[in-house]
Amino acid sequence: MSETIPDRARIFQAALAEHIQIIQALRDQQQVLDQIASEMVLSIRMGGKILWCGNGGSAADAQHLNGQLVVRFRLDRPGIPSIALSTDTSILTAASNNYGYEHIFQRQVETLARKGDVVVAISTSGNSRNVYLALEAARKIGAVTVAFTGKGGGKIATAADFLFEVPSSDTPRIQEAHILAGHVLCEILEKEVNTGKAAATPNGAGVRNPLPSGPQ
Repeated sequence: MSETIPDRARIFQAALAEHIQIIQALRDQQQVLDQIASEMVLSIRMGGKILWCGNGGSAADAQHLNGQLVVRFRLDRPGIPSIALSTDTSILTAASNNYGYEHIFQRQVETLARKGDVVVAISTSGNSRNVYLALEAARKIGAVTVAFTGKGGGKIATAADFLFEVPSSDTPRIQEAHILAGHVLCEILEKEVNTGKAAATPNGAGVRNPLPSGPQ
């Protein structure tokens, strides 16, 4: 036990130091994040939507951010049109069974995306073929393509109009940076998107028939 506790402390301190270093390095990505936010705001204002895709932990990030937009981030307000492409098991298994796993997101993008929508692919390696094909399909439709990746960008960087690249090759640190950037986008969208309904204000004030809010 005496050896275990110091080892735990070392793991925590090392992870914290790495996290801080990576997060501080994201300052260099401020401009591209601003561009992504502008494209998302414009899309929603023009009647478009945001589509998210990713595998494993990146699928969880996609679903998490999707939920923040459809339901709420900090404010009670009308929902922001958004779809996570990793949630429907019937679609995922049917597409995988009939066309192959690499096509599970491509098929949905071809069906659901429209010109002017924003398709976001999240991949720590940047080399997941199914998210790459999703971006390629989105480009053919005329949707804006965004990639959240790790160091180097990987293959999906070539299919992205906007690349948010975390300067790390360590999956946990990349995922932590992705969720931070995603939360920033959620906050911007929540404040800037005008749906034509009541203005969004804290605690539901000014929102017509707001749903009850609670801790998440």
